[in-house]
Amino acid sequence: MRLITVLLFSLLFVACKTGKESDTVESKKPNILFIFADDQCFETINALGNTEIETPALDRLVNSGTTFTHAYNMGAWGGAVCVASRAMLLSGQRVWDAKSYPWKTEEGIKNTWPQRLKGEGYKTYFTGKWHVSANLEDCFDVVGTRRGGMPNQTKLRYDRTFEGEETWQPWDKNNEGFWKGGKHWSEIIADETLDFISDAKQQDNPFFMYVAFNAAHDPRQSPKEYVDKYPMENISLPKSFQPEYPYRGDIDLASNIGTPKESILRDEKLAPHPRTPYAVKKNIQEYYAIITHMDHQIQRIFDALDASGQAENTYIVFTADHGLAVGKHGLLGKQNMYDHSMRVPFIISGPTMPKGKIIDSDIYLQDVVPTTLDLAKAKNKEGIYFKSVLPIIDEERNTSYDYITGIYRASQRMVRKDGWKLIHYPKIDTYRMYHVANDPDELVDLANNKEHENIKKALAQLIKEMPSF
Repeated sequence: MRLITVLLFSLLFVACKTGKESDTVESKKPNILFIFADDQCFETINALGNTEIETPALDRLVNSGTTFTHAYNMGAWGGAVCVASRAMLLSGQRVWDAKSYPWKTEEGIKNTWPQRLKGEGYKTYFTGKWHVSANLEDCFDVVGTRRGGMPNQTKLRYDRTFEGEETWQPWDKNNEGFWKGGKHWSEIIADETLDFISDAKQQDNPFFMYVAFNAAHDPRQSPKEYVDKYPMENISLPKSFQPEYPYRGDIDLASNIGTPKESILRDEKLAPHPRTPYAVKKNIQEYYAIITHMDHQIQRIFDALDASGQAENTYIVFTADHGLAVGKHGLLGKQNMYDHSMRVPFIISGPTMPKGKIIDSDIYLQDVVPTTLDLAKAKNKEGIYFKSVLPIIDEERNTSYDYITGIYRASQRMVRKDGWKLIHYPKIDTYRMYHVANDPDELVDLANNKEHENIKKALAQLIKEMPSF
């Protein structure tokens, strides 16, 4: 009888202990690794259809997680679109409210994305591009290298003719830019992230890492072996290539066509006017090369996370602050309402994410904020405009928004709804309309097509209801 009692007590003790351990495992919050690129268009990942570019690390993420093919930035109040994008990301506010967000107060900044996660017990890490007014050290526990909006530029970069002998080479360290300091900035960001992962392994707290590459921003520099991967003869000219965009003088990209070079928006100076096929292909070559180089650094991060034993409890999100034209529609920058400049990759991988799932629902890239807060089971989610993508992934709903909006200064407006996109240029009261469901490259302007007049009127009303800066 005594032996039976001892055995029962032992079994009960083991069951209780096992239950507590199980509870501990189940209640442990997941780690979050946020990888943020700069100027990376949605069309720059091999696994998502661009067979001209090499992105093995991002391909791995696509295959191991869930991809949203239509993630958008809402726009900007100024030429530095990345400022507005990051302000929306940190504050959780839409573009109009993020502009006036109280980044600096006597009490200090409150309720930024990392601070909300810190309130849930996360140890927070940051390295890379910041570019918002908030004090970085108020937001994160551990801060690595802080980079500004873009690497330093040189006059030589803007004087390229792209004809005859090249005076600019992406691997020439004398031009500084990404090489300033002697080591490529993407490599430094990866180095610091590896240090963060090593430190996080020693901590009891879950981690949130905000890893912000300056790549693929200009000057698009990378080691020669990466540029050599992309011979000019293997690069396709964009379907929407044109020598000049007809309205660029009316939408805050330049004063007027034919005006002095100094009056042209900085991004649009990166190739001469009119655009030539050679100049556009050269820009694409350097764009692909710096993305592949960054992808190599991302692979180093993935390998270190795997080796640390923390990967199984880590959600990884990859996206970018906005896209880039790189020669499409006669444009080079991101200050326009076309998908190539507003639409970005958005991939999420982790313990509960479906593998290889592709979702076409329209979202905003800033939806990453409430999504990660949901994954962390965070209590503090008040005041956030954007929506978690988890209900879409779980197929509880098909979309989070009735329509997607975009804005650039006072000169450009956009609304996207039910497979249609309407762009409005208020200063000249001009519309461009595309049936993007059937015309994803936005080649056929249907704004003056009488057959679709009712669609145009409905979308124009939505634009009319948008706030202004």
